[in-house]
Amino acid sequence: MPTRPESARGRRPGHGHYRAKRALWQGQWRDAKGFRLYLMDGDRIVHVLSWHQVQNEAQLGEALKQVKEAGLIPEEQVRLCVVCDGAEWIWKHVQALFPQARQVLDYYHCKEYLHKVAKVHYGTSGPALEWVEATLTRLSLGKVGLVLGGLKRMQAQSDEAAKAIANCWDYLEEHRGRTAYQKLRRGGYPLGSGGIESSNKFICHVRLKRSGAWWYEINSNQMLALRCAKYNGTFDQVFARHQQRLRRA
Repeated sequence: MPTRPESARGRRPGHGHYRAKRALWQGQWRDAKGFRLYLMDGDRIVHVLSWHQVQNEAQLGEALKQVKEAGLIPEEQVRLCVVCDGAEWIWKHVQALFPQARQVLDYYHCKEYLHKVAKVHYGTSGPALEWVEATLTRLSLGKVGLVLGGLKRMQAQSDEAAKAIANCWDYLEEHRGRTAYQKLRRGGYPLGSGGIESSNKFICHVRLKRSGAWWYEINSNQMLALRCAKYNGTFDQVFARHQQRLRRA
């Protein structure tokens, strides 16, 4: 998210209202971290909760902990599955809070790594497409060991290719226990994080990443909270609690 520092607040000469002193501050892009919860069966996908904030990984872990302690996830009644990319700090919180959950490495992040290897190693030729399709087939069948062996045997044609191959190998080796895609598919588990990617667009980007918009962090998080309440179906409850606080004050 595009954010501006609190030091930007103040009254500019000639203005009766407080406005950002644009000449005196520099914007900073910050991550809006979030998660989505769904209930799934063979016929339906039901959205339960979305939460996004401009925050660090410790704060995201605390938000997940609050969801767990609130009992919003009936862990004794459902099979838990967590789909994420390869960021180690994400899996740290998952392991701490939901150790029994099935962990799935997002299949499409794996595809990005493999396509990058093919591009820098083979270029845009036919062999690049053939290698990617064959490797993805092995990966989708859960044969990550064969994929790792193939990467190990590749003779890099450049330093860039060698780096891409090494990065891909490290990525898959680190998360090989989360890549049993054939078994996961048979078990009815999701393989991709498309749900969270789409929420990045509809909850965050559409409202906050507008041309020329720079947000104070507290304002951006309040807006994100309202956006989440809208998609969670709790918008009226949020304002009811706000009115109660005003009456008490």
